[in-house]
Amino acid sequence: MTTPRHLLVMRFSAMGDVAMTVPVVKALLNQYPDLTVTFVSRPGFSSFFCDIPRLNYFAVDFNSEHKGLPGLLRLYSQLKSKATYHVVANLHNNLRSNVLGSLFKLSGIKVKTVNKGREEKKLLTRFPGKVLKPLKRTTQRYADVFAELGFPVELDYQLKGGASILTDEIKQITGEKEQAWIGITPFAQHIGKTYPEEKMAQVLQLLQQYKVKVFLFGGTPRDKQICEMWEQTFASVTSTVHKLNMQQELKLITNLNVMLSMDSAGMHLASLQGVPAVSVWGATHHFAGFLGYGQSEENIVADDIACRPCSVYGNKPCFRKDYACLHNITPDVIANKLLKFV
Repeated sequence: MTTPRHLLVMRFSAMGDVAMTVPVVKALLNQYPDLTVTFVSRPGFSSFFCDIPRLNYFAVDFNSEHKGLPGLLRLYSQLKSKATYHVVANLHNNLRSNVLGSLFKLSGIKVKTVNKGREEKKLLTRFPGKVLKPLKRTTQRYADVFAELGFPVELDYQLKGGASILTDEIKQITGEKEQAWIGITPFAQHIGKTYPEEKMAQVLQLLQQYKVKVFLFGGTPRDKQICEMWEQTFASVTSTVHKLNMQQELKLITNLNVMLSMDSAGMHLASLQGVPAVSVWGATHHFAGFLGYGQSEENIVADDIACRPCSVYGNKPCFRKDYACLHNITPDVIANKLLKFV
């Protein structure tokens, strides 16, 4: 009889990066039935890990209880008191996770850290002299950490899921599904990954000509303002921003025919729920390894301008000053990609 083993996994942000850990952790637990995982991340991401057998979620509070070095020491002490860990997987490789990893190493626990491939990504994004070739997927980089800890994981890159039953509370926003449902997450953290607002409005205008219902997703007050403006402008559009919580949004996403997203969290939330995503890529490129788990390259919308990609995360200013990589993409190309699924 094998001895039960407990693995501590750390990934604190960002939303899309945390979402990408989910299929890897699920595969790990499926392939090692004697293993238990404690996953450490922010409270807002706990919904991603609901109903995963043998997974405990530990929510950290870096704004208060776990702030600064005293907070990290408190977090380390709390984690140690919860369980005896066999090994530790650091899937973040930032200052906080590395400090915690060092503390666990000092206590004699084996720790392995994700290799983010920073040097390869520099070659991918430099211009001129770009080395434009596919790099290892982020999900595979996570799996490599588990392999280094003695738990090789096989990933099948298949979308898995099915439509959830919507609660009456959700249906107050959505209504019954009587036509194709399209989800759109039109925002990203950086301008280099965000399709221009006026062009996205043209996408919505094109979709209005068909029997579809569009749900908009977002998070910030500005997202809410823009989505409500589009909701008032287009009869087929409903904004969900600040109307549904994360768990409700995930249930709604399972009922979508397709999700339109930037290179951002919306694509990864669609992957979590087994829904195909049409993804728009501007300053970034899927060669950097961030395509959603199980998503098809055929559903990527991008321009082949020579300077792209100029950034891994879309946070560098455009040296051309015009973000041509995004403006060159016409709304009809995006709309036609979406309409394949309705």
